[in-house]
Amino acid sequence: MQTNSISESSGKAALPAEEEDEAFVEEEVLDDNVEDVGTPDEEVVHREHKPSQHTLEDDKYGHLDGVGIIYGNVGATSFHLRVLGDLQKMDYVQVVHQSHGWVLGQVSDMERKTDLTLERAKKLSEGMDVEIDEIVIAQISILGYRDERKLLQVPRSPFKAGDMVYRAKDQLIKEVIGLKENTPTGAYLGKLFGYDINVEVDINAMVQKHVSILAKTGGGKSFLCGDLVEELMKHDVTVLILDPHGEYGAMRDVGSVMPGKRDFGIQPMGFKDKIMEFATDTTINKDARPLKFTLANIDARDLLALTTIKNGKVYLNALRKAIDGLKAVKKDYGLKEIIAMLESDEDANNQTLIAELAYLNEVNIFAPQGTKIDELIANGKTTIINLKGTPPDIQELIVTRLATAMFELRKLGKVPPMMMIAEEAHNFCPQQGVTSCSKIFRTIAAEGRKFGLGLTIISQRAAKIDKNVLSQCNTQMILKVTNPNDLKAIVSSVEGLQEGMDQEIQRLPIGVALIMGGNIQMPLFVEVRPRQSRHGGESVEIIPSKRL
Repeated sequence: MQTNSISESSGKAALPAEEEDEAFVEEEVLDDNVEDVGTPDEEVVHREHKPSQHTLEDDKYGHLDGVGIIYGNVGATSFHLRVLGDLQKMDYVQVVHQSHGWVLGQVSDMERKTDLTLERAKKLSEGMDVEIDEIVIAQISILGYRDERKLLQVPRSPFKAGDMVYRAKDQLIKEVIGLKENTPTGAYLGKLFGYDINVEVDINAMVQKHVSILAKTGGGKSFLCGDLVEELMKHDVTVLILDPHGEYGAMRDVGSVMPGKRDFGIQPMGFKDKIMEFATDTTINKDARPLKFTLANIDARDLLALTTIKNGKVYLNALRKAIDGLKAVKKDYGLKEIIAMLESDEDANNQTLIAELAYLNEVNIFAPQGTKIDELIANGKTTIINLKGTPPDIQELIVTRLATAMFELRKLGKVPPMMMIAEEAHNFCPQQGVTSCSKIFRTIAAEGRKFGLGLTIISQRAAKIDKNVLSQCNTQMILKVTNPNDLKAIVSSVEGLQEGMDQEIQRLPIGVALIMGGNIQMPLFVEVRPRQSRHGGESVEIIPSKRL
């Protein structure tokens, strides 16, 4: 029969303290980066320590439950804990510091130490009775406290061995982390993982300093972005969404909160009155209005860049001649008129160019009268640019023109401050190679905050995003990522990630995000709230599942 001396759930010790010390005399602590308390040549201070209280009634925080005792070599920013209660990795704890009062900490690592040797394990495998003595220890990382000016501080002198550590109360967690609920500028995205504490990210900080949402395929990045867009719409923020897969139009419809989920205080609703949708192909995107561009501001070189012709210089003069001829006689013209001018020239060399322009004409994004900006952008509304069914090269053209127009118009104050959201951002601002969008994305990332043009980039391939763009995103929302290259890109571009956090990102449950930046001063694990509107990014089922 196997006998455990300490149960992880109850935390009750089977050995007296002095016997335990003897049983685990060879025990190593989780972190060796601390100095020994003394040597035979040094004077060692011996102090008596009163027995620690497993429960405590505090004037400010009320009833507190003890979860363990500080032991071993003790630092100012971390220490080890002999666990006596139910405790899990990433839980928050609070402990009294002799100079600063209550301080918030977090369980960064845990380990169960036993006296089970290989020889005794062999006996156990052979069916023999073996008694196993064990203890659970935890490493606590100190997050800090708020001083009299409400500034976040970390103690500069060590805590005391033998002191009891308590499970943190929600009030202290909110105070130290700086979480506030129902704020005028807060976007409610979920609850602190394992706690009934709402997490709101400041909208001003997001628009002013940009956002990145990163996750593996199917990790929930579009779902989380939908939550963000819902909050932006409820706060009357102007939004422009570049939507390659046609997912966000579903937000017009009322969603459904799945039964059995924890209560997030969310009621289903649609946002039909807040959304305007435009598409280049309205035959497959029937709920969208047509998106058209004029050729008036596109010169011959730019038009050639939209074709697959490699040696465009050969056709440059002929195309310029055709465009200049049209401009001389009419203000508005389309691709059909340019093609007609080239055909009238009767130059056989123009046939390749004519074929390329005919293809562009079939895409049907150019017209004598384009979509006006006041039709496209309205204060407090969300505009979706549905690019579903649009070839990648044409998507680049559309995104480049729209992003450039928004940046220039914001500089002149002709459109309201806004958030521009780019799905599949690695296609528009790649780390390797250059697209027609690369330059404007870098410009918006570097300068957009000056003019009230925020950028949100969404991708499942962090390593493939231009690092100059990714590093400018001050608010990061990271869901599960497993690709080593993507993890490396995240760690190198995100400030404030603690050591070992990349391993936690690999193990994140679906629906849990690591959020930091803006008003969130330290990385937080957040359970993402349900959608209020319908989510349009669900995967297609090959074999339909039965709905209960």
